[in-house]
Amino acid sequence: MASNPKSLDAWSGEFGDRYTQRNAVTAEAVSGRARVWGQVLPRLAGDPPASILEVGPNVGLNLRGLAAVSDAELWGIEPNGAARKQLLEDGVLPAERLFEGFGHTIPLADGAVDMAFTSGVLIHVDPSQLEATMREIHRVSAKYVFCAEYFSPKPETITYRGEQDLLFKNDFGSLYLDLFPDLVLVDCGFFWRRTTVMDDTTWWLFRKV
Repeated sequence: MASNPKSLDAWSGEFGDRYTQRNAVTAEAVSGRARVWGQVLPRLAGDPPASILEVGPNVGLNLRGLAAVSDAELWGIEPNGAARKQLLEDGVLPAERLFEGFGHTIPLADGAVDMAFTSGVLIHVDPSQLEATMREIHRVSAKYVFCAEYFSPKPETITYRGEQDLLFKNDFGSLYLDLFPDLVLVDCGFFWRRTTVMDDTTWWLFRKV
């Protein structure tokens, strides 16, 4: 397997810059994400997360949506400089809660946040680093792990904007359960683009026991 996957340079460089430019922050997009989190967080009624880390927030559509429906302290780790700049300039995150980097190395202590999550990010992680990324997400979370990704019952590599080795579908929910015996499924479902203003994705919410 590749020791320096193509995805690392792609998402931190010009390819990632173009992705950031496409992800315009609009009222409709933020409202869609608020609607998404308004569906998910009630599953944790009675013990909601007080702190939440997003791995790969880009310009922060999920974080902006979360801020509209939750008082949780928000964190992020993002490889793309243009996206980090926008997160800071727009006041989505303060500098001390925004890290430069990828999910396979998160500069936080074990159990540092109540929930860690990805949304459309695991699909872009090279298979050689997928387990390491999922282990880091699991490690830094004290209570909950969430992901919303393109689903496939078996691993698939998909051509993405004319590029190879930058998009990988999988059954990420099963991967989490197979890797971590201390995770139990709280719920799972489907986000429909027509109502969420985000790509059609399958989501899984897990609790640590």
